[in-house]
Amino acid sequence: MARGWESKAVADQIEEEDSRRSEHNSKKRVPLEMRQREERLSSLLLSKSRLLQQLERARHLSHREVLLKGLKAIEKEIDEASAETARSSNKQEN
Repeated sequence: MARGWESKAVADQIEEEDSRRSEHNSKKRVPLEMRQREERLSSLLLSKSRLLQQLERARHLSHREVLLKGLKAIEKEIDEASAETARSSNKQEN
């Protein structure tokens, strides 16, 4: 009985390793520059989210103004990063 369970565990481990390898290989197919752009965009979106949360809690007018300026700057960077990512995606498709 123990051998049956052991074999099942080994088979599961092999299957898990195969799925990790295929996932790793699919990540390699995306060019480094494209991944970096996507990571930057993701980082900017997280920053925007954090700024929005801080803005909800901000009580002082001067603090709100600083947060709003930061939010505008982040949104501008997001627009630029999105456009850049879209351009590079179109180049790769062609």
